[in-house]
Amino acid sequence: MTLDETLARWSGGWRGPALAAFIAFLAGLPGLIAMPPLDRDESRFAQATAQMMETRDFVVIRFQDAPRFKKPVGIHWLQAASVSALSSPEARQIWAYRIPSLLGAMLTAAACAWGAAAFFSGPTALLAGVMLGGSFLVSTEAFIAKTDSALTGATTLAMAALARLYAARNGGASAGPAAVWLFWAGIAVATLIKGPVGPLVAALAIVTLMIWDRRTAWLGQLRWWWGLVVVLAVVGPWAGAVTVATDGGFWTQAISSDLAPKLAGGQESHGAPPGYHTLLTPILAFPMTLLLPAAAIAAWRFRREPGVRFALAWLIPTWLMFELLPTKLPHYLMPAYGGLAWLCARALAEPMGAVARWLGAGLCALVGLALAGGTAYLLSLYGDASDVWAATLTSGLLAAAGLVGALLMVRRAPRAALITALGLGVLGHAALAAAFAPRLDPLWLSARLEQAMDQNRLLPRQGVAEAPVAVAGFAEPSLVFALGTATELDGADEAARAVVESRPAIVEDREEKAFRTALAARGGRTREVAKIEGLNYSKGDPMTLRVYVAPDVDTREAP
Repeated sequence: MTLDETLARWSGGWRGPALAAFIAFLAGLPGLIAMPPLDRDESRFAQATAQMMETRDFVVIRFQDAPRFKKPVGIHWLQAASVSALSSPEARQIWAYRIPSLLGAMLTAAACAWGAAAFFSGPTALLAGVMLGGSFLVSTEAFIAKTDSALTGATTLAMAALARLYAARNGGASAGPAAVWLFWAGIAVATLIKGPVGPLVAALAIVTLMIWDRRTAWLGQLRWWWGLVVVLAVVGPWAGAVTVATDGGFWTQAISSDLAPKLAGGQESHGAPPGYHTLLTPILAFPMTLLLPAAAIAAWRFRREPGVRFALAWLIPTWLMFELLPTKLPHYLMPAYGGLAWLCARALAEPMGAVARWLGAGLCALVGLALAGGTAYLLSLYGDASDVWAATLTSGLLAAAGLVGALLMVRRAPRAALITALGLGVLGHAALAAAFAPRLDPLWLSARLEQAMDQNRLLPRQGVAEAPVAVAGFAEPSLVFALGTATELDGADEAARAVVESRPAIVEDREEKAFRTALAARGGRTREVAKIEGLNYSKGDPMTLRVYVAPDVDTREAP
């Protein structure tokens, strides 16, 4: 059976979206299982969800005692459902909080393929979904317990449904009423997860198509009043409850402390000039990088086709908006990546010129080698001799994805090039997330502290040592998630008090002198049970952390 026959066989009906979702599952699962909790956003989201479950307050979002009024509640509800079904808040198992992100990546890939099938052939639609699900950005966000993967899934579903309605009015098959309600369901869920981002992506595409086509009749299919009722029914109950519970404080802080700073400047040192997303796309889309030059050419050549027109309306306005926004992060553009995948897949449906093939091959080879080089660099900084095998495996697979894909591309086999690069790229990403990165011990201070305290029976959830733990000089959310909501981050004096009260304390070297002074003032004595050295990668600071207890605390390992 030829490659084209195989693609045709697996792309029919529900098989195409299902296979795309399965590729996204395979790409995201290794990191979901193996990666320690990440700072800072992932651990903040997971800790806030754990607190919701502990306090049974599913309206007001908090991180310890501080309100966390930045994003709506949707992702926390999804995480709480996952943890309730598969784990418990006491267990602090980060993988359970990541399940909604993995499902979001799977939905992203499936919806991309489903929407593309309204315009393109089955194999083309399948390749669009598979490319998106296996891309570096989507498969990375698939194992991070925060909003972006779930947001992208809901937004891509809404855009795919909108595309089917658009296709039906441009000579395609009838979309049916399900597409209308899927559109509004996607918009409602996206709004509950991250506020205006999802609706804004859809609105920009609709406005662009209205201007481009100079026709608006097809928009009447959306049943606007009933659709807005759906959105209100999903978002309204929580919006009303949080307004009452916080006396309007949620909205004031969300706008003044989160949204407005993003529009005014580079929030939290995340500013960058226009062009940031464009420069990062070859890396984040890898190994779809192979087709980026061909996609640009196809976008111009076939711009009058309804599917290409819709993809451009989906991609370009959102791209420009985030390029102009002062605050920039790599994942901001992800809800529009479906349009990019459509254009790349459309480029494969036609014979590809030499310029597109050679440019794509060169770009893909360059990115594959850069990722391999980055792996070697991380090994030199944070690894040791025992990590060489994992680094070699990771860098070898990533380099092969770029080089083999490039070789097949220049040999006039673009589909084989894409599928080979995609397979090697997914394996390389799995090796990076599951074999190599977790072995870089200096980066995982909180996980190593948790392990050391577990071995010495000092974790609060073990119920042996007195709690809570006091920490001086290290206040990353991953440590709070590991040690529990009551963890005290008040500094050296509180750490000394904890030791006097027979509770564990963690002290960073820069706080050591103040800790010793406060301990002497209280007439206390201590002993060190663990010493952890590494890097706080959130700040770039090298750190030495010591775990202290009172001399009479029993830290013998349990039999």
